Amino acid sequence: MRSERTKRSAARVVRSLVSQGALLVVGIAFLTPLLFALATSLKPADEVFTATPQLIGSEIRWKNYLDAFEFAPFGRYFINSLLVSVMGTLTVIVASSLSAYAFARMRFRGREALFVVFLGTLMVPQEVLIVPMYWLMQTLGWVDSYEALILPWAFTAFGTFLLRQFFLTVPMELEEAAKVDGCGPFRSFLRIMLPLAKPAVAVLAVFTFIGYWGSFLWPLIIVNDVPSKGTVPLGLAQFIGQQGTQWNLMMAASILAMLPTILLVVLLQKHLVGGLLSSGLGGR
Repeated sequence: MRSERTKRSAARVVRSLVSQGALLVVGIAFLTPLLFALATSLKPADEVFTATPQLIGSEIRWKNYLDAFEFAPFGRYFINSLLVSVMGTLTVIVASSLSAYAFARMRFRGREALFVVFLGTLMVPQEVLIVPMYWLMQTLGWVDSYEALILPWAFTAFGTFLLRQFFLTVPMELEEAAKVDGCGPFRSFLRIMLPLAKPAVAVLAVFTFIGYWGSFLWPLIIVNDVPSKGTVPLGLAQFIGQQGTQWNLMMAASILAMLPTILLVVLLQKHLVGGLLSSGLGGR
């Protein structure tokens, strides 16, 4: 009996070591490109490509980060990206939470069919919508504006689906008790459903912010005045020119461009796990 327990215990230890070793290998594989990007951002320009690759150059040039801001108006790009990403994220949260509550709690004819059609829009690639979306922005006079960068992609089915699945897990008894106390549907949504949905809202906020922050194709098409309305991805493209690519400055700017998304994930990490576990499971 003791021998069997010893064998099972040893097997668990081996499985734990193997899984941890595999996770370590995967982690190193993911971190290696970031490590090389950081190393390249601190090298002199003439040492980025050498016959013998070296992780660390002859000197550590922190000045590359200042030079990146002087090479292009990167401060303006950061402000534009923050404005677009924050306002876009807030718009998505408001629109998605309201529509998700309607699909989860309100009863109306054709609700399920409409929701299926709504979800079907997720299968349409963004590239297919570029031309009609540009035509719409041109008709509204929004080309080369912040409205065109924010609003076209602020009403998607992903956020509605994510929050609807979470709302379906909330017991109906909570809303019924609020109704007895005199709360209408909108007040119940604000006082009960939305505070309970903080984990799911955090997941949606992170995904949406990263989507806006890293968007390149749509800003490239809709923005004409890049120095004034350009975002960070467009700013990174400015380091590629006819005279060659400033790889050390581009890597420095790329490292700085990652900081806002990393900070957002760190600030919301306590809500992310719960939100990911609960948003797509269960329901009535």
